[in-house]
Amino acid sequence: MQRRLFITSLAALPLAANAAPAFTGIDITGSTIGPDYKLSYSDGKPASLRDFKGKYVLLFFGFTQCPDVCPTALARAVEIKRLLGADGDKMQVVFVTVDPERDTGPLLTEYMRAFDPAFVAVRGTLEQTAKAAADFKIFYRKVPSGSSYTMDHTALTYVFDAGGKIRLALKHEQTAQQCAADLRQLMHPKKETGFLKGLFQ
Repeated sequence: MQRRLFITSLAALPLAANAAPAFTGIDITGSTIGPDYKLSYSDGKPASLRDFKGKYVLLFFGFTQCPDVCPTALARAVEIKRLLGADGDKMQVVFVTVDPERDTGPLLTEYMRAFDPAFVAVRGTLEQTAKAAADFKIFYRKVPSGSSYTMDHTALTYVFDAGGKIRLALKHEQTAQQCAADLRQLMHPKKETGFLKGLFQ
């Protein structure tokens, strides 16, 4: 009888050691999105996500003439980095332009510098851009605007861990505080408790 009560009580315990982290963003751990791109840095050198192994990468697709979504996402990234304190140095922002016809290398360099000189931008040919967007499940399209055009595009920020694995998709409506909390969980995962293990020793 006592053993039965013990097993019943054990089954009712919250198994915190096995509980998945409660992220505000979308947990896409194990997803096959990406996992990389073949583009170029602003100086024309080949660019790959592998270049940032050991960093927590925030990957965002946008364009420099974006009126609100892109500058908001990049300004949020600046604040996330500040909120992380010393851990902010482990974070790397990568901006992929979906408008390579207008977003030249020098323009992208200046655009990144306006937010944080450590942020980097990458670009490709129209074909390379289309492939990268498709691989990362990013929708984008040209929208006529007067005598020119603007771009519609997906407004998610992907997060890769230090091992280069995709982990999260941060929603545009998430606050910098929520995003920073998600990043902290990735950088400093809670250790499993030895409580249940100790019961059987």
